[in-house]
Amino acid sequence: MLSTLKSAVKAEDTRKKILFTLMMFLVFRIGTHIPVPNINTDIIAELADQAKLLGFFDMISGGAFKNFSIFAMSITPYINASIIMQLLTVIVPKLEQLAKEDRKKIAEYTRYLTVVLAFVQAVGVSFGFKSALVDSSFGSIALIALTLTAGTACLMWIGELITEKGIGNGISLIIFAGIVSRIPSGLFYLYNYITENGAIGFLIVLLFAVIAYAAIVAVVAIHEGQRRIPVQYAKRVVGRKVYGGQSTHIPIKVNSAGVIPVIFAMSILMFPGTIASFFPNSGFANTIASIFDASGIFYNILYALLIIFFTYFYSAITFNPVDVAENIKKNGGFIPGLRPGRPTADYISKVMGRITLFGAIFLAAIAVLPAIIMGLSGLELYFGGTALLIVVGVALDTMKQLEASLLMRSYEGFMK
Repeated sequence: MLSTLKSAVKAEDTRKKILFTLMMFLVFRIGTHIPVPNINTDIIAELADQAKLLGFFDMISGGAFKNFSIFAMSITPYINASIIMQLLTVIVPKLEQLAKEDRKKIAEYTRYLTVVLAFVQAVGVSFGFKSALVDSSFGSIALIALTLTAGTACLMWIGELITEKGIGNGISLIIFAGIVSRIPSGLFYLYNYITENGAIGFLIVLLFAVIAYAAIVAVVAIHEGQRRIPVQYAKRVVGRKVYGGQSTHIPIKVNSAGVIPVIFAMSILMFPGTIASFFPNSGFANTIASIFDASGIFYNILYALLIIFFTYFYSAITFNPVDVAENIKKNGGFIPGLRPGRPTADYISKVMGRITLFGAIFLAAIAVLPAIIMGLSGLELYFGGTALLIVVGVALDTMKQLEASLLMRSYEGFMK
């Protein structure tokens, strides 16, 4: 990893991409400290400390929610818009065809939907935190809603710029940057915890560190793990040349969906709270707050089930066994012991289902593990399982893209 970074810094084009990405991170961090007008941020910070769901929302926004900055809603409206568009491409045939023919048009629709959802969420947040408003007039609420919407649109633009001109997936890296920015405050909290609780506190923190290290190793192992299905290609004679005859494999990752199911599930669970914020101080809002308590049993069971569902859903969208089997058949390949066509597709689908089940259960277990640790130890964790999965997954994917960029540069240099 260090050697890859060293090589990347030496390469001029890759170095420019890294510097551009870091500059966008700087813009993001500056934006998290620009407050929205007409808001008492002290009240917002107090509410975020009391409500664990709001605290979690503050974590993924990199502290922007407590500051109630222009980036307070983070990139979650874009994630919700992506979920809706992916569901619609499966349900609506025209959108499914458009997704295959013109991905740019789907991306354009996703941007429009993001702005709409961001405005709806911003209005809900404005009404939900009326007690924190310095001025609760219609003009003030409209100004706050428009400011928050513009902040989300700006983050979406920054994310797309990082994807286009930087290294890695911009949207994922924005969430990554927000979570990592909490490391100093998290370490300071652990230091105070040890100081207040003495030897017992030190042992609890040490045990937590061991569990965290084991979880990171497990996440990396599962993220990199894959099931290789062997494929044999028959020899073909074209003119005087012989093609094929080699053996290869189809790599099926244990966690082919990455951190996307976790982000999707997290966004869905935040949606009821957004709706409830339209009716502050009501029985409905209190009921939603109690049901979707991040430390509650119902919340964590629902969270785990949503992660499992989205793992299967996203894997089914990104990997089609029928298409893979057809491509193998067209190129004169076959899986040993299986006939080309439908039997091959059924076998790949069966393997994919088993692998995905294991990966989905693992993701769900890691996501709910912090709630179990907090319930048993009373230790307030600044970094939950969701944050761990996102940070490790995004870091690994970014390093792979960096390595691929360096490899492509080496090929280009060799060809020249």
